Amino acid sequence: MTSLIGKKAPAFKAKAVAMGDQIINDFTLEQYIGKKYVVFFFYPKDFTFVCPTELHAFQQAAAEFEKRNVALVACSTDTEESHWGWLQATKEQGGIKGVMYPIVADTSKIISIQYGVLSGEYKMNENGELTADGAMIALRGLFLIDKKGVVRHSLINDFPLGRSVDEALRMVDALQYFEEVGEVCPANWKKGDKALVGSHEGVAKYLANKK
Repeated sequence: MTSLIGKKAPAFKAKAVAMGDQIINDFTLEQYIGKKYVVFFFYPKDFTFVCPTELHAFQQAAAEFEKRNVALVACSTDTEESHWGWLQATKEQGGIKGVMYPIVADTSKIISIQYGVLSGEYKMNENGELTADGAMIALRGLFLIDKKGVVRHSLINDFPLGRSVDEALRMVDALQYFEEVGEVCPANWKKGDKALVGSHEGVAKYLANKK
């Protein structure tokens, strides 16, 4: 699949669980267009090991994302009932109780396909049904979507590799700085650092000041 960077985020409607226990029948990312940025991230499965560490970590940073006008949305190929059950279990029980942002149920696996994160070798048969070798679950994909609904950053990790919430926040800061100031962000840039004007002269000046 080609990259989604610079393209409209694929639209969908699906069931989701929000606020820890509320099942939404027709959840869509389009509700945020013109209002909020979105960090939309996929994880492999409910009731696993690395996944709850990520979901709790994003929840712990929820206030920082809210300060930046960012909506957090998670997604896996599990059912909404599975999400709901996992949300009722405490951290000590391996659950994610206390996670309040929406968790989408991609039971058709179409959303994962649209975002290029579905694992396994799969194809459509003559009846339009997905067939596969291997587990058809989502890799650890993350997509930063701007207020126009355009994907500006993406990251996809294999199953064993948990993501950095700090890096997700850094990417939000970089995008918003560029939008507000018009300067581009060099390697390892973080909020408060100097950035670059978009020219060779600007890059040369930045590198000279780093010496």
